[in-house]
This record gives sequence, structure tokens and C-alpha cells, in this order.
Amino acid sequence: MELSTRYLGITLNNPLVASASPLSQTVDGVRRLADCGVGAVVLYSLFEEQLQREAEQNAQLAEAGTESFAESLTYFPRTAEQDHGPRRYLSLLERAAAAVTIPVIGSLNGITPGSWARYARSMQDAGAAAIELNIYSLPGDPHATGRDVEQRHLDILAWVKDSVTVPVAVKLSPYFSATGEMARRLDAAGAEGLVLFNRFLQPDVDPETLTMVRTPSLSTAAECRLPLTWIALLRSQVGASLAATTGVESATEVIKYLLAGADVVMTASALLRHSPEYAAVLLDGLREWMGRKGFTTVDELRGMLAVPADIDGTARERADYVSTIQSADTAAYGPW
Repeated sequence: MELSTRYLGITLNNPLVASASPLSQTVDGVRRLADCGVGAVVLYSLFEEQLQREAEQNAQLAEAGTESFAESLTYFPRTAEQDHGPRRYLSLLERAAAAVTIPVIGSLNGITPGSWARYARSMQDAGAAAIELNIYSLPGDPHATGRDVEQRHLDILAWVKDSVTVPVAVKLSPYFSATGEMARRLDAAGAEGLVLFNRFLQPDVDPETLTMVRTPSLSTAAECRLPLTWIALLRSQVGASLAATTGVESATEVIKYLLAGADVVMTASALLRHSPEYAAVLLDGLREWMGRKGFTTVDELRGMLAVPADIDGTARERADYVSTIQSADTAAYGPW
């Protein structure tokens, strides 16, 4: 059974990718994921806020140095926070990339151009096989327009693309007014990959303590339907690689995403819930299903259920919606 696939122009042993999570915060964690069989690892994200704090600390040290002697301007001693921020991240990336034979992808998380470009280049220099831009933005400003939000994504991509030669993927939110157009614009702007979708971790409310509760939750299989829909629609519309993420609980979700047209399937929740060794269970399930259905390579099944290029995607989704509602009515009340 041949599971090798291409993602961002890179050949992977299989289409299962460990997405950014606490599992990749150490070299041993990355090595364990690789040993468990994943095709690639996305390192946990380096946040824009960490870059800003480092810049502020360096500026403070430089200002303090002007009051002593000039040589101190080029000497920035590490602080405890920096050891757990950008410098630590780049060190981890360099050591992890050297420790495994599968691609290690760097991840940048933020919402403004800022220092992204410089650190993307640093990630490339540290051995990142590619860069994933995790543009985590849920606009809370009622005066921000949709076009402003979209342009911010394009600006960030342009800054990073100008700084690196490795492939760049953009992890998207599902909350654009025209998700398909945004995907096409990013594709045209040079994104080698689109990761669908970023999962926003909304807070909950505790009515007893009268407080906001900010506890992350793992995804469930039911959440795969939204990215599944868009991957099927975009498969024939963009040249960029498509990565599916969210809702992977079993081999069934991996298979669904591949049939819809995903080049790779990313998971963090399943590996956090069951341990990294669960990657082997997912891959074994994919192989078993392929054998039963007569497929010998992943390429044979990829995109079989994608929306063809000559089909009106809007009409297709409307028809699916109407059919679903009618099926629900029939199941609940019987035929009219």
C-alpha cells in the first residue's frame, strides 16, 4: 500500500501530519511523533506577542546601555522570558529538524505584519522545511471592514514570501464573507498551501463564579464537516496544497478528508487524547480501508468526491442544503 503524498511541493511518507500542539514543544516530543509514523510535524506556534516582548526587552536593554558604555548596545543578555520565547523556539526548531528525517514545519501565530518576516527567515535558517502562518484573527473592532481583514492576510503573506524561499502555507479562519474568493486570492499571491480551518477557542461562562472560563477543548468528529465542505469546493479551484485540520478522531475522518480532496490531514486533538502512538492506528485504518476498496495509492482516491471545476459550487451547496433539510423532515415526520 503506497501512502506517500505531496504537500507544499514536499514528498511525505504519508498524508498524516501532526499539527501544532504541546506535543511538539520538545525535541523528544517531535522525535516521538516521527517514530509513531506521522508524515510531518508542525512545531508548536511562536506567537506575535512573544516577538513583541523580545523587541521591547531588547529596546530597554539598549536604552540602558546608552547610559553606561557603547559596547553594551550590541550585547543583549538573555532573560528568563526570552529563554522560553523566540530564541528557545529557534533552538528547538534547529535541534528537532536535525533529530528526525521527516519535515519539520515552523509555525507563526499572529495578526499583524510586524516581525513575521524576520522570524520566518530565522525559522528557515534553523531548518524549517516550510512555514505555516497561523493568522489567528477574530475581528472585534466593529469599524474594521471585511476588505481590511482580508488585506491584512495578504500583506502578512507578502512580507513572509519576500523573506523566505521555503514553501509557505496559510492557516485560514472559516469566517470570511467569501471564503472561496479569499482562498483564490491567497493562492494567486503565492501561498503554496492552505490549511482549513483555524479553530477558534472561544471562552465559556461560569454562571456560579460569574467569570469567563478560558479552557481549551479538543475537537470532535462532528467538526470536520465545515472544512470537509470547503476542501471539496476548493480542490479544483486553487493550485495550492490543501491541508485539512479539525475533527479528526478516527481513520474515518482521514479518509473523508482525502476523498474530498485534501493533500494532507492534520491532527492534534486525536494525538493529545490518545497519545502520539495513535498515529499508527489512524494510518492502519486508512490502509485497511484502501485494501477493502481496492485502492493501492492515496493519489487514486484523493479528490474523488470533490466538486468538479465545471460545477457551480454555490448551486451545489444550495442543493445539498435543501436535500439535507428534506431528509431531516422525512426522517422526523415520515413522507408528506
